[in-house]
Amino acid sequence: MYPGQFAVTHPEKTAVLMGGPDWPAATEAVVTRLSYAELNASSVRLARLLAENGLGPGDTVAILAENHPRYFEVFWAAIRSGLYLTAVNWHLAPSEVAYQVADSGARALVATRRFGELAAQAAASVPDCRVRLMMDGVVDGFEPYEDAVAAVSAEPLPTEPVGEVMLYSSGTTGRPKGIQRPLAGRQVTDPERTRISLLGELLLHWTEDLVYLCPAPLYHAAGLQWSGAVHEVGGTLVILDRFDPERLLAVIERERVTHVQLVPTMMVRLLKLPDDVRRRYDLSSLVSVLHAAAPCAPDVKRAMIDWLGPIIDEYYAATEGSGLTFIGSADWLAHPGSVGPALRSIPHICDEAGGELPPGVPGLVFFEQETAPFEYHGDPEKTKASRHPEHPNWTTTGDVGYLDEGGFLYLTDRKSFMIISGGVNIYPAEVEAALIMHPKVADVAVFGLPDPEMGEYVHAVVAPAAGIEPDDDLVEELRAYARASVAHYKVPRTFAFRPELPRMPTGKLNKLKLREEYLTSAR
Repeated sequence: MYPGQFAVTHPEKTAVLMGGPDWPAATEAVVTRLSYAELNASSVRLARLLAENGLGPGDTVAILAENHPRYFEVFWAAIRSGLYLTAVNWHLAPSEVAYQVADSGARALVATRRFGELAAQAAASVPDCRVRLMMDGVVDGFEPYEDAVAAVSAEPLPTEPVGEVMLYSSGTTGRPKGIQRPLAGRQVTDPERTRISLLGELLLHWTEDLVYLCPAPLYHAAGLQWSGAVHEVGGTLVILDRFDPERLLAVIERERVTHVQLVPTMMVRLLKLPDDVRRRYDLSSLVSVLHAAAPCAPDVKRAMIDWLGPIIDEYYAATEGSGLTFIGSADWLAHPGSVGPALRSIPHICDEAGGELPPGVPGLVFFEQETAPFEYHGDPEKTKASRHPEHPNWTTTGDVGYLDEGGFLYLTDRKSFMIISGGVNIYPAEVEAALIMHPKVADVAVFGLPDPEMGEYVHAVVAPAAGIEPDDDLVEELRAYARASVAHYKVPRTFAFRPELPRMPTGKLNKLKLREEYLTSAR
């Protein structure tokens, strides 16, 4: 399903709602609403404009924009044209933005005036970029998006093959690579649904009454694809320009939000709001608070369930689409720490040589699927490294975990973050979970640093809570707090403090960058 169906059955229903920076606190704040009729017509016009400029199935359109009410006009234009959509992270350096636009082979680039200069630099790196459109104003070399789209017919193209997103991995080594999945080979009008909208309907109680709140950047896989799936069921998508914990609660109350997706750092910030602030807002409309993207400390999840009830749901997936698990609150309370059993795939835990490991033993997480696996665009070696040596349809993204006897998956950490100290594996996520709920801790990162005798030792970097001055007494307090939850050899040997940690706008910690700083200073 797609917006065209609901443009017929519910043309005036709000498909996208987004408020300005002062919304909803200010009564006169700017609020933009796009109906299903408007979303459908604009995406049809843009799809036709792209086709008239020679773009066809398998080509790429890139978008460089902040969270914007018209983002999903571009999304649906690509999805109904058999195109790949590359959503570019605007926080990247100009050279990195230009690399992604060029590497994707973008033949069209849509940007906002806010990133006009950045878009112009990126477009210059792609001579074959035939369509250059800009919203909210223009710079040289770009046409006004609004005028260009309005000048094209709203009659759908004769065929509307289903497109795909091609997003770029975080790039733990070298430049990030586009994750390219094969096109579906069907029409957008076919009744077959994406796995996200099916998951939403079957497990999260999605209906046409869905009001889904997205506080994440739309260039991120979860923010983009879950939000797009809202339009497959005819729901209303509410977009925030940025995450603020109290503002999130106010929007839930005002718009009677039924579903919201968070990352664990957002949940920590919500839990650390004063009790009277959390009680101030009516959150009774909520049906599901979904979280993913990073390991969640068990104490954080338990506190969320205690606050909001058994509506805290979790899934585990990757941008690559290599596998999917899901767990609701009741199952999580019975299997604390698990990310759930696999859906539509078979998990395998393997050692370095590819041999399968028994339940309870951590190893590299592979997923077996019937569908064709993803590829890393332009990088056959990285693609090969993601495959099991004997089973090409088993894929991994480098996560380490184990299965219990019931098939519930438990993640320990990324393979690249594992600390090996004295021959013993230590998973930083476990130590971070032991520290994050300390009232004097705002954020924490744990990683290994070189040790001549042990190989590595455990090091913690802590951002203290507001008003807390770090000193030796705080170090001993945190060390004792960790010792109550984890084995003594996992307790950080050293602590460092800094005002804040380098987190991406998605909430993910940029641990590799942080660790490199400390490695450099230790050399």
